[in-house]
Amino acid sequence: KHLSGDDSDVDHSNQYISDVKRLTGVPYPHDTQEQQSRTKLADGLKTALRTQTQSFVSQFVQSNGLDCLLEFLQQMDHNTRQSAIHTAIIGCIKALLNNTYGRGRVLSHVSATNIIAQSLYTDNVKTKVAVYEILGAVCLVPGGHKNVLKAMTHLQHFASERTRLQTVVLDLDRSTGIYRDEVNLKTTVMSFLNALLCCGSGEDNLEFRVHLRYEFLMLGFQPVFVKLREQSNPALDRHLDFFELMRRDDERQLSSRFGVPHIDTSSASAMLDVLRRKLAHSASYPHLLSLMHHCLLIPVEGDYLAHRWKLVDHVVQQVVLQQRGPVDLDLEPLKINVEDIVHHLFREEEMEKLRAEAEELKKTRDEIQSKFAKKERECEVRTQEKEDVKKALNKIMTKLEKEQKELREYKIHEKELNASVTELRAKLDREMQDRVRLESLLEKTSVSLPDDAKAAAGIDAARLSLQLSGVELASQPVVPPPPPPGSAAPPPPPPPAPGGFMPPGPPPPPGAPGFGSSTQKKIPKASNPMKSYNWAKLSEVQTKATLWKELDDAPMFKVLDLPEFERTFSAYQKKEGSTEDLSQLKAKPKELSVIDGRRAQNCTILLSKLKMSNEELKLVVLSMDDDEEITADMVEQLLKYVPLPDEIQLLSSHKDEIDKMARADRFLCEMSKIEHYGQRIAVLFYKKRFEERVSECRPKVEAIFRASREVGRSTRLRRLLEVVLAFGNYMNRGARSNAFGFKISSLNKIVDTKSSTDRRVTLLHYLIETVERKFPEVLQLERDLPNVRNAAKVKYIQTRFLKLDYFH
Repeated sequence: KHLSGDDSDVDHSNQYISDVKRLTGVPYPHDTQEQQSRTKLADGLKTALRTQTQSFVSQFVQSNGLDCLLEFLQQMDHNTRQSAIHTAIIGCIKALLNNTYGRGRVLSHVSATNIIAQSLYTDNVKTKVAVYEILGAVCLVPGGHKNVLKAMTHLQHFASERTRLQTVVLDLDRSTGIYRDEVNLKTTVMSFLNALLCCGSGEDNLEFRVHLRYEFLMLGFQPVFVKLREQSNPALDRHLDFFELMRRDDERQLSSRFGVPHIDTSSASAMLDVLRRKLAHSASYPHLLSLMHHCLLIPVEGDYLAHRWKLVDHVVQQVVLQQRGPVDLDLEPLKINVEDIVHHLFREEEMEKLRAEAEELKKTRDEIQSKFAKKERECEVRTQEKEDVKKALNKIMTKLEKEQKELREYKIHEKELNASVTELRAKLDREMQDRVRLESLLEKTSVSLPDDAKAAAGIDAARLSLQLSGVELASQPVVPPPPPPGSAAPPPPPPPAPGGFMPPGPPPPPGAPGFGSSTQKKIPKASNPMKSYNWAKLSEVQTKATLWKELDDAPMFKVLDLPEFERTFSAYQKKEGSTEDLSQLKAKPKELSVIDGRRAQNCTILLSKLKMSNEELKLVVLSMDDDEEITADMVEQLLKYVPLPDEIQLLSSHKDEIDKMARADRFLCEMSKIEHYGQRIAVLFYKKRFEERVSECRPKVEAIFRASREVGRSTRLRRLLEVVLAFGNYMNRGARSNAFGFKISSLNKIVDTKSSTDRRVTLLHYLIETVERKFPEVLQLERDLPNVRNAAKVKYIQTRFLKLDYFH
């Protein structure tokens, strides 16, 4: 059980380490869900380091978990530095410091304190509080006070500040925005400040405490101290009282050295008077006079006045703090180039001004870029609106032209009809005149004719009138008499076909076995069409030597309730909630559905969203949607409802009943008539998504271009490869020597070459030491290759289908 728990801790810690490595160097996401996911991961690791067993923490540290956390802090971008992820990672390091084993590894790490101090370069108040708590705790550990001061110096260069404690004083002085009511941060900073003054070198060294306190005072700490008193917070007041108490004790101790009750450190004349009385009758007094005399000779005007006095201050501070013993200036003069130092200080101030101007210009540039981007987006929207209006006008013009053409055709047809009507009326008038003339002629001649002649003449007149009207009298066929009752005469034989051949006889009766056909099973017939069961059936030949050969379903038809089964699975579907039976449904229009019910329902929902008829959809598919009538999302949904082979076979068997089919079945039946319908829909979807895919691949290809140029132009990389080539030619003999180059993959094998004196040292260690000693500029190799990391994340398959000239 214990071993299984250790294995679980190993897997758990390794999973956290792999997740942190995956997020290292990755930019802060814009997606809210991804932000919450990363924050949850960091909080989970912090909780695990606090609550899990000692074996979990030990395994996490032994698996280089601390290095992963520090690497994450060193490579995070600006947005991550301001987020809750940064706070959670600092909390993980704080949890390690609360563990005995983890605390030893953190304190023994070479750059852990420097990287932790870098986290003060943020606006996140919670992160600042956690960092100050960690640094204050490190001050209490033997040797930690010195590391914290080095870390603050490192922060000065990292944040490009004037002094190393500038961030501390600024955090105490800030009282606007998010720092308006933030008393907890100020309390934590004061606790850290007191730890700096009373721990380490300041524990028993008055000079160091006075020096460090004056470093704060020169940054304007005194007015900040007065303003903090106005907060009226008990916890903050305790730290302020402790600071004031230590300050009074140091002043009292300093006054006792000179035998005076009090020294006013805010008055130059008071301090000079105490110093003069102390050294008046000693050998140091002439040097004090010389120092004052030379101070009088320092120019009072000029550009470098403040920097010269700053230099004198720094030199005196070092004399006070170092105190390494007497220095014989006759034998070993102090090698201080005052001009260079003063110029350096002046350049530093100029750099600060230039840096401030650069920041202002950067802000102005960002504002201009944001405005430009906004205007560009507005132009794109206006352009898109213009294109949409243009397309709508083109559609209206096309429709108008079509209607005008139809109107012209209707007018021409109307003229033709009017001419036909006029011609028919004239013809009718002539016929009526002929009829009147014939009737009058018959009346005149009927007086002297017998009755039979009158009747014949009437019939001839009627026939003539009908012929004039365009009606031909058809002779009535003679109906044969019916056969006598009870006789069953056979039907007459069919007439001979042209050429003298007799037609083929009637087909064989149903169920008669034919040549090569399988045995027909006796299966009852349903009175109504049934739903289909989409199986892959086996013929009689295919069931040989299988279990199916031993089965017979004929007796089952006698046992099953076939009428109930027929009502349940009839192809004519009833509406939900209806209580009508099949006999009532026969009186209503029935919908035939042979495909799966769920698929039919979803397909019907899709068609209702499209709001297009089957004919309009066919035109869209055949024209590849040139008019952009449907969206890419709708095309993607249509891909799910491409007719399947089984469905096509079922629908083709009911093609004569297409009017009775349900909407989804009728849609699939119509679409199955389009040649290569599935391939057309797939190509249409690819067409609509093409521009989107190209836009996704464009930045990746550009990253590869930039990285390729950087690799080709890097002089540091060339120098490194030259060093490795020299080592290889020197070490190898025979066929492997005399090399003019090597494959880049060979760099991975440098670590495989072990030292003969110490197996822990590899050729890689030696190469790094050589570069640090001989070629220190090569250590800045990563500056030459800023885009290589991003380019390495791109897979070749993602950009293979794009031609390079497309981007030019």
